[in-house]
Amino acid sequence: MRLGRKGWNNVIIFSMLIMIFFLNGWHKQLFSNIDAPSMQPVLPVQSFVLTLEFVDQKIERIGTSWRTTALQNDVSLRWLPSEPQLGELINRWQSIELININESVVFNPRAPLYVATFELAGESLPWIYLLYKDNAHYYLLEKSSQRVLKLDLATAKQLFPSFDFSQSESN
Repeated sequence: MRLGRKGWNNVIIFSMLIMIFFLNGWHKQLFSNIDAPSMQPVLPVQSFVLTLEFVDQKIERIGTSWRTTALQNDVSLRWLPSEPQLGELINRWQSIELININESVVFNPRAPLYVATFELAGESLPWIYLLYKDNAHYYLLEKSSQRVLKLDLATAKQLFPSFDFSQSESN
């Protein structure tokens, strides 16, 4: 079988496309380690927080300042923050980066320890974060994407200041 000039041009074009396809895929596989856990911001970069709601209180932006409101009338708040502390808490959530866990983590998805719900400017749905604990570690599950982030006790206490961690440590 003899190919003409047009046939050989087609063979060369298709072989180059196949070679580019394989080299591009090989390049991405060779230089990226998928199994390695990576640091990821908890909230989207450059997000603008309007409200942060815990089980017992709601923190909302009022102009350039923050205020907190108790959500349960019959329960006194464990954490009564000042306005600068509210701003620090929001900044901590916006700036913190945690380790993204790729492997499956065993915890009871129906029994979160605590919940944080964010309303962000420009987002139609709230961002919901559930705090879980296994034997040794705490985990933060982002509800919409099912992304699991690992955090230590000190970081968990910083992000959830109104939660009583002494109860979870005894379990």
